[in-house]
Amino acid sequence: MVPGDSTRPVTDRVKEALFNILGSEVAGCTFLDLFAGTGSVGIEALSRGAHFAQFYDSHPKAIETIQKNLSLTGLSENAGVLQVDALSAITRKADRRFDYIYIAPPQYHQLWEKAVLTLDANADWLVEDGWVVVQIDPQEYLELELHNLSEFDSRKYSNTMLVFYERIAP
Repeated sequence: MVPGDSTRPVTDRVKEALFNILGSEVAGCTFLDLFAGTGSVGIEALSRGAHFAQFYDSHPKAIETIQKNLSLTGLSENAGVLQVDALSAITRKADRRFDYIYIAPPQYHQLWEKAVLTLDANADWLVEDGWVVVQIDPQEYLELELHNLSEFDSRKYSNTMLVFYERIAP
């Protein structure tokens, strides 16, 4: 297919758009892929030069798939894969700070909202000026009252929306 071809799956176009927005800032960054699924977003970050990517998912099959995909791409060395409940994990004290936290949970369960609010309350998961990026259906979107994060952009791609939050300096 031709790049930009509208027949490509929306998820591929959204991932491409995300990394076009992040640009060269991905190189050398730390990346947390919450609700990681297949791990495709965190793996893309690694393939673009991220220093480290952490993957959280609660489903054993997802963990197995992420590990296989990391092995196939040869990117396992700079990755951590944990079978954990993402929401529970981010309520704890962070053992590492991330430049980017990507949230793409199952839709229509308010999980994205809970995750952003939890990270807002536990901002030590992010470096100063770190970003949280949420992928949701536009129908799910609502403005959140935040204290440590600030929404600064959103982009809509068909039935998918990316919402960007930045950590506010303390």
